[in-house]
Amino acid sequence: MNATMSDTAAGAAVQAAATSLHLPTVRAQADELAEAAARDGTTHRGYLAELLAAEVDERAERRRIRRTREARFPRHKLLEDFDTSHCPVDPATIATLAAGDFIDASHPAVLLGDSEIG
Repeated sequence: MNATMSDTAAGAAVQAAATSLHLPTVRAQADELAEAAARDGTTHRGYLAELLAAEVDERAERRRIRRTREARFPRHKLLEDFDTSHCPVDPATIATLAAGDFIDASHPAVLLGDSEIG
């Protein structure tokens, strides 16, 4: 990139590159994050790290939504909706599961039971 490139030209170059590289979050948030970085005195590397982290986070969220939709679960259920009054599961166990540490440790967790009991 040319050192004398104006902010407008640089913004247009970022938009074009983000489109070409299929980086929709970079395209959508580059200007806003650049203004915030300039205002906060963030380094160029800090700005780039924040912009790329936003892209990674957005892709992970879209992937989660897509995989949930592709799984075709019959009903949308949340762990906080789990009713422990009808099952022998200790509420502390549910709270431990909600923390999600079992995911990071690659341990399976299965809650089985009859329909409509929890």
